[in-house]
Order: sequence, then structure tokens, then C-alpha cells
Amino acid sequence: MAPGLDGRVAIVTGAAGGIGEAVVHALAGAGATVLGADLEGERLRRLAGDLPAGCAIALDVADPRALERAAAAAVDAHGRLDILVNAAGIVSRSAALDVTPEEWHRVLDVNLGGTFFACQAAARVMVARDGGAIVNVASELALVADGNHAGYIASKAGVAGLTRALAVEWGPLGIRVNAVAPGLTRTPMTADMAEADREDYRTRTPDRRLAEPEDIAEAVLFLVSDASRHVAGQLLVVDGGYTIT
Repeated sequence: MAPGLDGRVAIVTGAAGGIGEAVVHALAGAGATVLGADLEGERLRRLAGDLPAGCAIALDVADPRALERAAAAAVDAHGRLDILVNAAGIVSRSAALDVTPEEWHRVLDVNLGGTFFACQAAARVMVARDGGAIVNVASELALVADGNHAGYIASKAGVAGLTRALAVEWGPLGIRVNAVAPGLTRTPMTADMAEADREDYRTRTPDRRLAEPEDIAEAVLFLVSDASRHVAGQLLVVDGGYTIT
């Protein structure tokens, strides 16, 4: 049985992506009121059809002011904000020698900057009420290396460190901060990966399969629920054991 989140209000960034959408449905299925935030576009419009009116928010997480407005919208509409899940992210697969300043800054602004400023906006609301739970989506690449992902790896390692820093600072304020580190997951972001690389990853994973978005969403659901009430500052790796091989 899913942990109960009845009466709680959540914001999920990157809500129209593979992992983010699965998180939206997992939290809603556990009873939470979920506001899904993502870039304007067809995927967000489709998600809006699954949510109550007004619960799909178009924003760019690289804009701190937009994140502040989203947190305020949750309070205005529902009187509270209990949960934040930062699932928004982009990937760059350029060789390190070819990465442009624009590419580097965009990846860091979305993956790391967007995560921090969403946490900050949510925490400012949570600290004035009963606290809350924040889960950041990092990556197994925060722990292991891979070629042609310098900016992405730097950003996700930063998310892991940021999670620990905020857990220490905000724990006394009643805000728990944790992160999940997905392995290779079947999402639109990984759809263009070469099949040979996908198969190599699968065969090197102890459970011999790739993650589905729902696998990550279930881990997030645990971390935002009372079942993890004494868990803080942790990076929960959800990769079928890939990083231990």
C-alpha cells in the first residue's frame, strides 16, 4: 500500500518528462494535490488533462522568479506547500573539448541552479508553516564517470552535494531534503541512446534491466512520506545495482 499523502500539497518540476510525470501520478495516487511544472508545450498540455484545473504550471526552472511564483501559487490555491520534487533536467552529450560556454551554463542553470532556487522558494514557504519534504533528482553519474557528459555530471554531482548541505541547514527547521540517483531510465531524454550502449548497460546491471520511470517515482514517494521521517541528506541510488559492479 502506498504511503498516505492525503491533504498534502506538492510541486513537481520537470513534470511533463518521463520521471517527473511518473512522480506526479505516484504522489497523486497517494492522495497528494500535485502541481506539475514544466516548460510550455504539448507534453505539459497533455499532463494538464490528467490534473485538476490550474495544477499545470508553465515555467522555466532557470528563472528563479518563476519558481517563487509557483510556490506562491500553491499557497494561494491550497493554503500550503508540503512537498517539492525537483525532476527538471537537461542533458548535454558534447565532448568536453567541444562544450561551449552557452551549453555549459544552460545545463548548470537548469540542473543545479533550477534545483537550488526551487528548493529555496519552497523552503521559504515551508519554514513558515509545518516544514516539509524535498527530493532532488540527481543521477548515478554523480557517483561514476562517463565520457561526453562533463556538464551533466558536474551538475548532478552538485545536486548531490547541495542536497546534503540543505539537509544540514534546514533539518532543524522541519524540512527534510534527500535525493534519488536514477540509473539509465527509459525516458524521452534517453530515447536517442544507441541500442548497443543501452544493451551494454543492461548486461552490466545485476538485475539485467533498465529502470522504468515508475521505479524512480516509487523511491521518491518513499522519501517524501512519513515512512522516511528519519532519513535526511541521503542519495538513494535507484539503478538496479549498476554502480556496484
